[in-house]
Amino acid sequence: QSGGMRILKKSLPTMFNNTKYAVRMPIGLMDIVDNFEYKALRDFYHDWYRTDLQAIAVIGDIDVIEVEQKIIKLFSAIPAVKNPKERYIVNIPDNNEILYNLGMDKEISTSSISFSINHPKSLKDETVKDLQESLLNWMVTSMLSSRLREVSQKPDASFISASIGLRSLSRSENTFGLRISPKPNQQHDAFRSSLEELNRAVKFGFTQAEIDRTIANINNIYENQISKIDDKLHYQIISTIQKNYLENETMVDIVKEYELTKTIFNHLTTNDIHDQIKKLYTAKNRVLNITGVEGNKNLSKEDALQIINEVENDKTLIAYTDAFSGKTLISGLTIKKGSLTSEEVNEEIGSTTFVLSNGIKVHYKFTDKEKNNVQLQANSWGGTSLLSDADLPSADMVGSLIQMSGIGDYKSTDLRKVLAGKTASANISIGNLTESVAGSSTTKDVETMLQLTHLRFVKPRFDKDSYKVLLNNLENYKIRKSKNIGSKMQDSITVTLYGSNNPKKRLFDDAYTDDISFDKIKAIYLDRFNDASDFEFFIIGDIKNDILKPLLEKYIASIPTKNTKEKWKDNSVSWVNDKTDKDIYLKMEDPKGSVRIAFKNEMDFSLENQYLARTLKDILQLRLTETLREQEGGTYGAGVYSSLNRRPKEEVSVAVSFDCNPDKVEKLVAIVYQEIDKIKSGEIQQVDLDKTLTNYLKELEEAKDKNSYELNLIYAYFIDGYNKNDPKNSVDIVNKITAADIQDFTKRLMENTKSYEIVFKPKK
Repeated sequence: QSGGMRILKKSLPTMFNNTKYAVRMPIGLMDIVDNFEYKALRDFYHDWYRTDLQAIAVIGDIDVIEVEQKIIKLFSAIPAVKNPKERYIVNIPDNNEILYNLGMDKEISTSSISFSINHPKSLKDETVKDLQESLLNWMVTSMLSSRLREVSQKPDASFISASIGLRSLSRSENTFGLRISPKPNQQHDAFRSSLEELNRAVKFGFTQAEIDRTIANINNIYENQISKIDDKLHYQIISTIQKNYLENETMVDIVKEYELTKTIFNHLTTNDIHDQIKKLYTAKNRVLNITGVEGNKNLSKEDALQIINEVENDKTLIAYTDAFSGKTLISGLTIKKGSLTSEEVNEEIGSTTFVLSNGIKVHYKFTDKEKNNVQLQANSWGGTSLLSDADLPSADMVGSLIQMSGIGDYKSTDLRKVLAGKTASANISIGNLTESVAGSSTTKDVETMLQLTHLRFVKPRFDKDSYKVLLNNLENYKIRKSKNIGSKMQDSITVTLYGSNNPKKRLFDDAYTDDISFDKIKAIYLDRFNDASDFEFFIIGDIKNDILKPLLEKYIASIPTKNTKEKWKDNSVSWVNDKTDKDIYLKMEDPKGSVRIAFKNEMDFSLENQYLARTLKDILQLRLTETLREQEGGTYGAGVYSSLNRRPKEEVSVAVSFDCNPDKVEKLVAIVYQEIDKIKSGEIQQVDLDKTLTNYLKELEEAKDKNSYELNLIYAYFIDGYNKNDPKNSVDIVNKITAADIQDFTKRLMENTKSYEIVFKPKK
């Protein structure tokens, strides 16, 4: 239960035009859960879980004939239900007058607008015409969302964000429309502005440049899927079969579908796309759902109808213009190519280390476990640990402003246009101890990824308009969190553990945002990224050595360096008290108890201790699921978390959190401590331990099929000094873990442990 869920429930009669969907939440009603008779549950099962409504799909490395025979043997003897209940489809009736709902909640402090138009969904077998319709809808919603994104990036925009989409509303209905997050007290302007963009497209259509870029993006998506056709995940195949069975979506070979798509695009005209948006924007079946805020000027039905009428009849509305012309990422940029000074092969892990003329090391490994996928990681020690406390608020915003500003000569909206038809990224982040660049691309777009990486160092962009938009977003976030129960809880935990004025653990309030400045953000970025001397690069994936090397010489060896090296500082923060036991009372619309328990202690970092911390967490998770959820029925689920830090302090922590009926808090909290004490005293069920360790071995084997494993492999080898491929660093450790090891680890955790127990309860 939350403010958002209560708002949703209020909107359902409007959204579904008072059909059964309005009163059939999938999770059910608590009065039914608390009071249903056994017969009702049994009857429901037999009414609906029956052979004529079931399908079986099996995906995997199997003998098809053998599995087919097993299915026939196991399932063909199940009798069909006699006189089955009709499985009918609920159709949402048409409406000529707009359906309107305004919902407000005391725990919701920001507004939202959903303006949608319902359209019938066919459950007939799909044809090529349906594919064309789908592609047109894809293009229309993509281009309109891009236009709305451009508007949102202007400081004087009346909305934080807006998008348009076509999605499934029910089994028989699709819904097309706007979703808008207005700025505070600007619902009317936000609705008008978004609606103008929608009507601009309805009246004038789209430019050829927009269409060309969108087709390039769609083609790129198809080509990426085809390149990974043998790597398709099982759940994706299952999903395709499921949609075919339930909604009659066609199962088609992706290569053949792409050939059809290209044929459709070759015959597509601007009029076809213009006609599609006009087809979607109908006068019937309109629905307007408003999340309002008490005390604000909320958008009424009458005001909305007036705005719709004025926008639809606005003679001053002009066509969208696309001033962007064909440019490349590095147009006008002079790059002084460097060179590769050495190349060393590491036989142990199958990697190659390149040393470049500017001193940068690049560790590389070819792997095509995931076809057409390349990943880049570049790290340098330092991070926020080298900054003053006064600079920390601005440091937190560096990544956001850089992302919003774009790169080089291009603001973010133009950067999307430059990258049309490409799959490449390179984003920065500043952590406690490191600053980093993380990139990814397809094989054909590795050069683009490296160009972006180059620009992150030599030509970052700091856009003042984007900074103004960022500040607007931060103000909206402060308003949104002001009544959010989860935010209030987190702030209370921060103050309880670290005090109210800890400069490294500040609350996100007015004083915090007052300390953010454009000049500080820029200075911090340049301080952390202006010199790439001590950045170490890691590149893995489906890119051959001879193709990568000249690209490294051009884009990475050309990054200026000053031959400086930095080290991180210990910037860890201690709790105010080693032992905290506190109840905090908050006003809640839906009363609940929220429990937060944690323990931490000094612990030498080792791979063995890392596995023991994880094993303790998973065994405790099993025990709490069994006791708190299954036996007591006290919580929907308890979360258990653990970590063993290597830096800046070698320290272990274990935490437990759950929500529950406030009347059951004391009993459930006592059970948590009882279960920990049982583990500490050696009462560990072997079945729990076996289940946990077997799962680790399975995960270790499956992980080796992922590129992320290879990236972690070379990072761990060169930064942390161990080989993940060596069984002694993984499999051997897991196989040797015993119940006695978990008991001993728990004892070490709990001996003179620092801890807190913070319980949130409803204020009466």
